[in-house]
Amino acid sequence: MSTSPAPSGERRRSRERALEILYEAELKEVAFDELLEQLPVAPEPYAARLVAGIERRLGRIDDLLDAHATGWPIERMPAIDRCLLRIACYELMEEAEVPTAVIIDEAVDLAKEFSTEDSGRYVNGVLSAVAAALRPATREVAQ
Repeated sequence: MSTSPAPSGERRRSRERALEILYEAELKEVAFDELLEQLPVAPEPYAARLVAGIERRLGRIDDLLDAHATGWPIERMPAIDRCLLRIACYELMEEAEVPTAVIIDEAVDLAKEFSTEDSGRYVNGVLSAVAAALRPATREVAQ
């Protein structure tokens, strides 16, 4: 499996597919990687990498989100927001080649498209705080 990220259009589609997989796994109450293995058609490589990576680092991701999502424990977040935040948090942690601003902007766009009216602002605020903790050199870009 390649370690370089997919081109930006493919990354967007991969993030959407990863969101679908994470959301479906939550609804079915199965592990993310278990659902990934059960899919009749394999997702794009970047989507599969995101899902597998989130499963592998879920404890650390959720700890980061809990620490930076003031007033909203992860289990109380809307499921779509939780899944989007996990994807972006994983990318901030593990996909150093992807710029911070791109990760946050795409998560915000997906939140606006698939979640509540206020989700874009919420996702932006949480991810800006996470990015400041994980990528302090790019703090000014994330805000």
